[in-house]
Amino acid sequence: MDTVKLKEIFKHIYETGEPATFFAPGRVNMIGEHTDYNGGFVLPCALSFGTYLLIRSNGGNSIRLATTNFEYRAEVTFDQPTQKQGNEWVNYPLGVIDQFLKRGIPMKGFDMLYSGDIPNGAGLSSSASIEVVTAVALDEMLKSELNRIEIVKMSRAAENEFVGMNCGIMDQFAIGMGKTNSAIFLNCRTLNYELVPMDIEGYSIVIANTNKRRELADSKYNERVAECSAALADLRKARPMIDLSDMNLREFIENQHLIPDETIRRRAHHVISENERVKKAVSALRFGDLVTFGQLMNQSHQSLKEDYEVTGFELDTIVSHAQLADGVLGARMTGAGFGGCSVNIVRYGSIDNFIADVGEYYTDYTGLTAEFYIASLGDGAGSLM
Repeated sequence: MDTVKLKEIFKHIYETGEPATFFAPGRVNMIGEHTDYNGGFVLPCALSFGTYLLIRSNGGNSIRLATTNFEYRAEVTFDQPTQKQGNEWVNYPLGVIDQFLKRGIPMKGFDMLYSGDIPNGAGLSSSASIEVVTAVALDEMLKSELNRIEIVKMSRAAENEFVGMNCGIMDQFAIGMGKTNSAIFLNCRTLNYELVPMDIEGYSIVIANTNKRRELADSKYNERVAECSAALADLRKARPMIDLSDMNLREFIENQHLIPDETIRRRAHHVISENERVKKAVSALRFGDLVTFGQLMNQSHQSLKEDYEVTGFELDTIVSHAQLADGVLGARMTGAGFGGCSVNIVRYGSIDNFIADVGEYYTDYTGLTAEFYIASLGDGAGSLM
């Protein structure tokens, strides 16, 4: 991203001086899907592309928000309750501003310009990237000295309470805490985490964007959250539990009869089996066993397709062909599903053929054109000043 050009755009919009620059990455989750809001384990990585925020104090009592990605702009005053603005992108930063105000942190007037190179709606956490870069920037500009975990929690609360999406904490955590060439083995309930080296020598992480847009707030995401709550209520008849992830797979098989609804039972089976796959995947990484890691990725997609039903025709088409392609260790959907991206581990020498072959097959069967990104794993959010 050309930050010099962004500064020129900033000065053109706001006619003010030199802004400070902040950046927050997108994220890709290698394995552990829909476990985060069930208190389970995940294994995400921060990406090298993401969201830039240019910000400068304007000396007033209003915050002005603009982006290079959409035409919609907003100006809000913070001397009255922050109001949601339809389904516009500004709700993500407004939700973060609302969190600062709720904590009694005195707000100031700012001019803010966002610019992102995360494909919007692709499932690589463009919304969480906006939230975290906003929180990191405001924390520094306001000198509120919040610790990074608190910033992560505030960013998630902005999406839960203001935007109205019942997401877990994985996206914001990975974006706030990521490290170059590492995955984060995160317990989403306790927030205990470990950086696990992504040592995949001879292979690359290739992200395939189906270009099947998924509007997460309009999807069945919240429905899945409710279904997991129903499963938890039934399984609590066996013993006290805080989350579905309190139960291992063997115990679930012994007690699944407590869930009378077959659909709800399959939802719980995915969450609990996926939680175990994450632990096995981390073990495989530690031992350098990439073959097993890839097999676990394939199993994860199958579970998301059959038990959790969040894949869809486009994702299944691109993943099924990727899994059969030469030089591919594993492929699965990543993110909430309902469109978006797959993540693939592909041998270096096979990447060009992989992109050509999978891309052609995908277009033939769906009529859509996929985009491919060879992922570099970067650091979490911070200042570029």
